[in-house]
Amino acid sequence: MSTRFTRRHATALALCAVTVAALQGVASPMAGASQQAPSAAAPAQAPASAVGLVEDQTARALATSLTDQRWGAQIRSAALASEQVDLRALTDRATARAGQALAPAVARGDQRIAEAKGLGADTGSLLRLRLAADSMRDELAAGTAPLVAAAGTDDSAETITAYDSRGRAHTLDASRTPDRPVYVVDIDVTKAMAAGLGVVDKELTKRGLTSAEAPQARTEARTQNRAAAAGFWTTRVDSVYLSNDEEPWISGDAEIFSIVSGFGFDGKVRVDTVTMPYLDNDGTTYYPNQILVNWSSYKYNLADVVMMEDDGDTNYQALAKAIADILLTITDQGAYIPLVNAILDAIPTSWWTNDPDYVDSWYTLAQNSSGRLNGARGNGWMTVSPYFVQQF
Repeated sequence: MSTRFTRRHATALALCAVTVAALQGVASPMAGASQQAPSAAAPAQAPASAVGLVEDQTARALATSLTDQRWGAQIRSAALASEQVDLRALTDRATARAGQALAPAVARGDQRIAEAKGLGADTGSLLRLRLAADSMRDELAAGTAPLVAAAGTDDSAETITAYDSRGRAHTLDASRTPDRPVYVVDIDVTKAMAAGLGVVDKELTKRGLTSAEAPQARTEARTQNRAAAAGFWTTRVDSVYLSNDEEPWISGDAEIFSIVSGFGFDGKVRVDTVTMPYLDNDGTTYYPNQILVNWSSYKYNLADVVMMEDDGDTNYQALAKAIADILLTITDQGAYIPLVNAILDAIPTSWWTNDPDYVDSWYTLAQNSSGRLNGARGNGWMTVSPYFVQQF
């Protein structure tokens, strides 16, 4: 997904880099489909990413497995019973031969996706299956043969390739939801994001950009400057809104995370990750009352925010390394210097191909900032307020 915020019904990435301080993608015609592709060969447009390739290969293999009616019935029941079906779990417990035969390929697909996203081998199952739209439920329940498509990572695509049980490719209109049921092979971005942020935290900590314990310098500063305070000040997000963008019917919910960074009291850049899982839909105002910045962690009273989204293709290891490499070159000069451009420059070039994962930016957030703050890009706004967290 790009800057279109509609939750994947299997799983937006918001990279919020809050930087305090001195420097900061058959045969028969059907509604919503064009004519069938002329052969069962590879789709007209090759997937643009490693994750998309695995999704597409899995979608085609799953489609051809539906010739086994017993297996097809098991998948149908699972898809109707849940918004998101764990494909590995489904194939592992398959009683039909076609499902059992598919299990090794699904397990390999999970491993390849984990590698492509920079996740550990212990991440577990990531491939998921879902029905593309609730409007398809009645047709699926009535026994209409479904097509199978990959969710993909390119929101700008005008067509979607789906496969039938004979492996034949159909070209669907990305802007029009088909009447015929379509299974979508996707990944669990929520699970991948949780694992990915663990990778980011671990890498940044290793590079000295975060610490579990407050440094002695911070303790001394608190004692000296905030002796009377029995708690700490934060910036709280009271409400947030992301602009409306058209999105293909095949896409689902977005998963959002934030990276909060600034200068610690030791003069080094500090980075913390924050998830924003409630940001599901565009054109919707959310009221999370979520703490975004803990000002007691930082030396300066200014912050910058960069929002981005995960289109399923995010390599968290590469992200952590890129951010660390550039932030480690920035030193505390004793005055505020915006870091938004530094953060954006650090993002791997591949993120700007097909899917613009960058959403918006907020500059010069301060401890006393309050009210509505429009994003510099004009793609969203948030209202914030100072919030004091008291000690018990």
